[in-house]
Amino acid sequence: MKEYCALCGVYGSPEASMLAYLGLYALQHRGEESCGIVSSNGKRVYQQKSMGLVSDAFRAPGLKKLKGHLAIGHVRYSTTGSSVIKNAQPFLISCKRGPVAIAHNGNLTNSLKLRDMLESSGSIIQTTMDSELVLHLLVRTKADNIKESLLKVLPELRGAYSLVFLTKDSLIAARDPYGFRPLCLGRLEGGGYVVASETCALDLIDAKYVRDVEPGELLIINKNGLESVRVPGPGRRRAFCIFEFIYFSRPDSNIFTKNVYLTRKRLGAELAREHPVRADLVMPIPDSGVYAAIGFSEESKIPLEMGMIRNHYIGRTFIQPSQHKRDFNVRVKLNPISELLKNKKIIIVEDSIVRGTTSRGRVRALREAGVAEIHMRVSCPPLVSPCFYGIDFPTAKELIASNHAVEEIGKFIGVDSLKYLSLEGMLGAMPLKKKDFCTACFTKDYPEAVSHYTAKKNLERDRLA
Repeated sequence: MKEYCALCGVYGSPEASMLAYLGLYALQHRGEESCGIVSSNGKRVYQQKSMGLVSDAFRAPGLKKLKGHLAIGHVRYSTTGSSVIKNAQPFLISCKRGPVAIAHNGNLTNSLKLRDMLESSGSIIQTTMDSELVLHLLVRTKADNIKESLLKVLPELRGAYSLVFLTKDSLIAARDPYGFRPLCLGRLEGGGYVVASETCALDLIDAKYVRDVEPGELLIINKNGLESVRVPGPGRRRAFCIFEFIYFSRPDSNIFTKNVYLTRKRLGAELAREHPVRADLVMPIPDSGVYAAIGFSEESKIPLEMGMIRNHYIGRTFIQPSQHKRDFNVRVKLNPISELLKNKKIIIVEDSIVRGTTSRGRVRALREAGVAEIHMRVSCPPLVSPCFYGIDFPTAKELIASNHAVEEIGKFIGVDSLKYLSLEGMLGAMPLKKKDFCTACFTKDYPEAVSHYTAKKNLERDRLA
């Protein structure tokens, strides 16, 4: 499964679409391929979607056309389905209950089963996204209102979902019972509400954090205020995605109620305790390795230097949609400072190694800059298993650690030594209990059984492009 997305919903502000736009702007790191906003003034619903970045897709004149006190927005990286405009979210439909829009962060592991069931009963699927299936299930129910419909539909979903819905007069949020993906609730100064994937979105629009949307909760926001409902079903253990802390979330965000920046520093400090090495300096690979490198430097007492400078006009390598773009970005994204690094023994701190090709290119550039020794330290354990719940991890055979020993990986990358943080060290650095996390990408221990592997273009079989 390859996906990563972000959500933002606003209720109770005359500038709802503008606030949703700013929220998406703060969450751009979670998806760079497409974006969209749907708004409502209680009578009509308005929509705008585009490929590309939020800042390119929306301009002031266009936002003014997205009228109303209610809006939801979405930024997307390729999830289930190709990177094309028809798969951009939010999805908007009209049904007997009126307009309904949905935006989704996560991945449904039973999407094939749901699609086949829906098509066999006459549904016509328009996109190749699992998110659309939720709307088809919704309109099939015979419930009298949207709340009762969702209480029937959500128990049918398996896997990871943080969802926001828009109806003509309500903002609705829902989170899967495991709580894989983060989702938080904020309050606007004027009395409205915001729902967002990370608290950095709340900060930008000056909304006050209230609480997280709880795992297994359905939260309805309208003129009557807030209504919280538990989704029917058996109780399940928490399975918060640990990679949110390691890589994906912005360091100034709080996710699962805890701060990302401080957690990454603790990961780096534990890494220094587990795998010390003599060197002249510690350096991160900007930007994701910076905060673990700070922790490593403080714990080891080895000076921290910014030995590579990032071109900030290039997007994040890891969430680019094709290997060709990834290779291109490795060449143009980072430039080593030769005068600082020449003849030095250095420690590179990385947050993770997925395929190894990106790290190999960076190490090659450092060798060309004249570095004497390169010791790489990684602030999480080796990635050995794909994620089915919403992270850009490919099949196991493409994860270099799934079929190579650590020594072999180090040789492939070209470093003098390579060490990973242990599983226990990683969990010990986390701000929550060990049992609260999903660590399947490191352990192959999935929170729920996954009956078959579902590829990125799973819902595109037998489809025309």
